[in-house]
Amino acid sequence: MSVDRSDPRGRVAAHHRSGTGTARIGYPIGVRTVSVLARRYVTPRLLRLTVGGPGLEGFHSYQADDHIKIVFPDPDGTRRDPVANDHLELDWPTPSPTTRKYTVRRYDAEAGELDLDFVLHEGGVASAWAVAAEVGEELTIAGPPGAKAFPHNYGHYVFAVDATALPAVARWLEESPADVSAQVVIETDDAAEHAYPLAARDGVEVVWLAREGDRSSLAETVRSLALPEERTFLFAAGEAGDIKPLRSWSAGRLDSLFTGYWKRGVAGLED
Repeated sequence: MSVDRSDPRGRVAAHHRSGTGTARIGYPIGVRTVSVLARRYVTPRLLRLTVGGPGLEGFHSYQADDHIKIVFPDPDGTRRDPVANDHLELDWPTPSPTTRKYTVRRYDAEAGELDLDFVLHEGGVASAWAVAAEVGEELTIAGPPGAKAFPHNYGHYVFAVDATALPAVARWLEESPADVSAQVVIETDDAAEHAYPLAARDGVEVVWLAREGDRSSLAETVRSLALPEERTFLFAAGEAGDIKPLRSWSAGRLDSLFTGYWKRGVAGLED
């Protein structure tokens, strides 16, 4: 099935202005070689790498939760990167190389810069690479493939997320309309992550939670929120099992977008 990948900027902007629900809007998908330009710790467990260079020319990102894939070489160093085809899509080798998805925290076309935030954890392919990556090191990124765009015209928004979705929430707060009303519930493994910078906004309430062991209180906290009577949109993203209870709670009452960014015990989850 072919995907319309023409005029992504205009189509996403139109949906933000006057759309309803979630719309899948394809972008021309590229494969790019970029370099690490800078690195800094945003919190003790969140590392930000700024990547860029001439390879970013033509990059597309218009939705707060857009993601790219980092394409890793094989253990012996062999690169088996995907190749762009005439349909503005990618042809991937078989078997596929190891990849991991990361949200576009910031894209500056003029500066040729892209910010990616890594939640650091033991045993993670991308986490280990990010910790060791030095300024000047090259990497291959693929995408974004397109947007799961949701409108900016709802009366109210609820965000139910964990640390992996902080970049999406932070970007949305920076790019959404000035009069936005929202309740943001964020659960992290450590209270030190609550230092992650979010734009201060009138009409936006942020609730930080620290997970106790493997027990998540994210869904319970969101279900206890006092919601306004306005038309409300729910954005739920993070560990797949933690956000799952919100599906039945929101069904029939809230428009929503659910994305399982990861799942306990599963490497490289494809939601």
